[in-house]
Amino acid sequence: MQPATVRGGLASAGNEGDILKLREKLVVIGNGMAGLRCLEEITALTPGRFEITVVGEEAEPAYNRVLLSPLLAGEIAVGDVGMKPRDWYGAHGITLITGQSVAALEPAAQRAALSSGRTLNFDACVLATGSDPIRLAVPGANLPGVEVFRTLGDIDRLVAPARRGAPVVVIGGGLLGIEAAYGLKRAGARVTLVHLMDRLMERQLDHAAAGLLKSALEAKGIEVILSAETARIDGDVSVEHLVLKDGRVLPAYLVVIAVGIKSRSGLASSAGIACGRGITVDDRMQTSAPGVFAIGECAEHRGTVYGLVEPAYEHARVAASVLAGKDAMYDGTVLATNLKVSGVPVFSAGDFEGAGAEHIVWRDDASCSYRKFVVRGNRLAGVVLIGDTMDALWYRDLVRSGDPITPFRSTLAFGRAYAEAA
Repeated sequence: MQPATVRGGLASAGNEGDILKLREKLVVIGNGMAGLRCLEEITALTPGRFEITVVGEEAEPAYNRVLLSPLLAGEIAVGDVGMKPRDWYGAHGITLITGQSVAALEPAAQRAALSSGRTLNFDACVLATGSDPIRLAVPGANLPGVEVFRTLGDIDRLVAPARRGAPVVVIGGGLLGIEAAYGLKRAGARVTLVHLMDRLMERQLDHAAAGLLKSALEAKGIEVILSAETARIDGDVSVEHLVLKDGRVLPAYLVVIAVGIKSRSGLASSAGIACGRGITVDDRMQTSAPGVFAIGECAEHRGTVYGLVEPAYEHARVAASVLAGKDAMYDGTVLATNLKVSGVPVFSAGDFEGAGAEHIVWRDDASCSYRKFVVRGNRLAGVVLIGDTMDALWYRDLVRSGDPITPFRSTLAFGRAYAEAA
């Protein structure tokens, strides 16, 4: 029998005329929520086709980052944030490498060099490298006691000062900052939340909803300072104060910076792969390098970098389908936020500001409830809910589908049951 020669994942066995399928090598770089979802999709769509290796920088297998705040607050245990045990990977034929990074990627040579010196060859590669927290470029930002809140490894550095009841300042009034503030308060700290903008979660909430959320946080004992810009962080050996540009001095033995994230595209960029704000991908989640895909927070699709779980999961589904030889396209995501922020249910979708559109609003400050619906041409264009979010997914689907709301317009604010009865 003549030696087999590989072409496009198939090997021809010479004179025998037999065709033997060889398993293609797939390397997934990044074992976060997007990377894991891609593995789940691939193993379900085409079990056994790929010889898969996944590389994660963190020591732990994939875990749910959304649960870091309740973990910090002591509401759940470390074991509750895990998504798949280590033996799940082996059971699905996946080689799991943790605690290592990929030092260099060579798309043309189809190989990745690990920080340990090991080299992985691949036929296809998925970049799921995620994002890094942005650190403020202010004096004192590198003092001991200035932390970020992004990974499981950050928890221990935050919990000890909080349990001592130390004064803590959280910089950033977006979702992650609010969650950090809530978790630290629940853990025992005296928390002040400072935010540059004039309202909390300005990317997800209008002024009225943000005002209700601010009141709810203050009711939990968190001081909220808006329109506040950090001038510097002071301390002799470690952080002692945070100074605002208006001159106010806030005592702090821990400062948590939660002002946003940036895509981790350095590995791709150094490999010659096209990057903008993230790793540029087409509608099939393919990068400019043949056989290399990018998904999740590291990917930029049609000029947009998404920082939410739902788009990352959609990316993973499309990339896995394409790798499995199926026809799949990603057309973007109408953003929706559906979370319990610091114990307060919050939901928004679509054009929630609704400039120039009709607004239908229902509000009850006593119960911290608020509903706003943006209507354009008898279609729901956007929605904000605070408090009761039971029908959030129904409203989200109405925004995404663009279906007329004429039959139940008068009862829209009262939820799905009333609308369907009408």
